Amino acid sequence: MNVRRIHGTDPAFWIRLAELAEFESPDVEAEVRAIVADVRARGDEAVVELTNRLDGRAVATAAELEIPMARASRALESLDREVRGALETAASRIRAFHERQRVGSWSRTEADGAVTGQRVVPVDRAGIYVPGGRAAYPSSVLMNAIPARVAGVGEVVMTVPAPGGEVSPAVLAAARIAEVDRIWSIGGAQAIAALAFGTQSVSAVDKIVGPGNAWVSTAKRLVFGRVGIDSVAGPSEILIVADGTTPAEWVAADLCSQAEHDEDARATLVCPVPAYVDAVESELAALVPRLSRAAIIRASFERSGAFVLVRDLDEAVEVANFLAPEHLELSVADPSTLLDRVRHAGAVFLGRHSTEVLGDYCAGPNHVLPTGRTARFSSPLGVYDFQKRMNVIECSAAAARRLGQVAVVLAKAEGLTAHACAAALRMPDETAGQGRG
Repeated sequence: MNVRRIHGTDPAFWIRLAELAEFESPDVEAEVRAIVADVRARGDEAVVELTNRLDGRAVATAAELEIPMARASRALESLDREVRGALETAASRIRAFHERQRVGSWSRTEADGAVTGQRVVPVDRAGIYVPGGRAAYPSSVLMNAIPARVAGVGEVVMTVPAPGGEVSPAVLAAARIAEVDRIWSIGGAQAIAALAFGTQSVSAVDKIVGPGNAWVSTAKRLVFGRVGIDSVAGPSEILIVADGTTPAEWVAADLCSQAEHDEDARATLVCPVPAYVDAVESELAALVPRLSRAAIIRASFERSGAFVLVRDLDEAVEVANFLAPEHLELSVADPSTLLDRVRHAGAVFLGRHSTEVLGDYCAGPNHVLPTGRTARFSSPLGVYDFQKRMNVIECSAAAARRLGQVAVVLAKAEGLTAHACAAALRMPDETAGQGRG
């Protein structure tokens, strides 16, 4: 397995890092645009035709694509006891974490009697997309639906592809645990279009969240504005800053845990100790052949993986901030000394025992994270993604008089005389003329 090495002594070091961060998504926009337009124009008919063609289904009506919640309840009841317990434990931790994110409305009264504040309300309907092609992701159901429920969203609708008509029982069980309201076995761009525009059977939502492939991400980008979205997600990423004190086998396993998602996933080790990098590479050579998704992992490392050799841990943090990874492990003896300098990452895992995998499943914080360097300006999915804020203003007569004087001056400065008039009419007669001059 050939993993590139990037050396901090290379004069083109930062250029090499920039190249490492680049990702070209498959050019699917024309195809996705056609799918979205078709679903928007023909609704159920288009969804049925696309689902039959792309997912190998043979349904006659859109009604056959809805999975009754009774089926989800049966899936939960028949689920392996250990798996059910793990899902319920994860759900409990995820719910507890996100309940701390919930914010309420607030207001304050100024000295002149003006009352200002914000009213915080949830969106009415949210759609969550759960991938279901190469693997089943019940954890994604929990991570997307639970924050919506904590926020108070009125209805949560889930779409999940069902190639050949099959849906993982664990995914259905997770939907029941997370209190999803409706489940549609629709995948790809057609699912996003149905959620955004609505069809005769699928009601339109206000916000769409959840990861997906290039077709799903492109569809989300195209419908943004008609609905809200969480982000346009790219391949999964992990960057591990290591000082050589963590067992090399552990770090190798952590790198593989993200590389196994798909061939475009990015696994990067940043370390100032060349001998340790060699040790991790040796462990990878021994570990990968034993893993069920070995071919995907090899392709991921050869396409996008990297060992970055740096001068010291200070430079390692600079590299991490530059790449702004989805997952950042600080696998060092004293991670707290580095944390304060980390500015850009979706999630940070402190110390050798904090494997990223725990964040994927059950630590509590959300695993839907910004990718592709968007952690420079984006945040993890959370309750706040399902809440809206409305500004509230109430003026007493005294406040209208005082603020009106300021508003009249500024309105006239902007040449907006109707603005000035509206403010002046609420002022005493001796000053009202200012708005009419």
